[in-house]
Amino acid sequence: MIRRIALVLLLAAGPAWATEPAQADYMLNCQGCHLPDGRGFPQRQVPDLRQQMGRFLAVPGGREYLVQVPGSAQSALDDEGLARVLNWMLHNFSGAELPGGFLPYSAAEVGQLRQQPLTNPSAIRVQLLVQIARQPTPPTGALSDE
Repeated sequence: MIRRIALVLLLAAGPAWATEPAQADYMLNCQGCHLPDGRGFPQRQVPDLRQQMGRFLAVPGGREYLVQVPGSAQSALDDEGLARVLNWMLHNFSGAELPGGFLPYSAAEVGQLRQQPLTNPSAIRVQLLVQIARQPTPPTGALSDE
């Protein structure tokens, strides 16, 4: 009930606040650590999502990782809400890095993946970042299907 009231208040506040439900979900569930602009706190092990998040979708295991990290897998959001906010984050923080043919997360996919949360997300992240670093860097916006 409190979450619904907070959402209504955020949406009613106008453009200075959330402009869509996914943004409101981000504000209520993610921005406390990742900050309003997605820059995170890298010095506190909270990664910067900007121009990075979409790159995870280009390597094996990266798509799963974005759902299975503790902040996602253990989120209070239901599967549909988590899929919506992940898709919003990808487009808003890393749209230019999305691979061609990007398929948005569905509630069913999120529901299946979050049943297998990561036990060592830091180690998995390092492995994925190594794979990402080996990927050729395309020109800005070349991977976006927008």
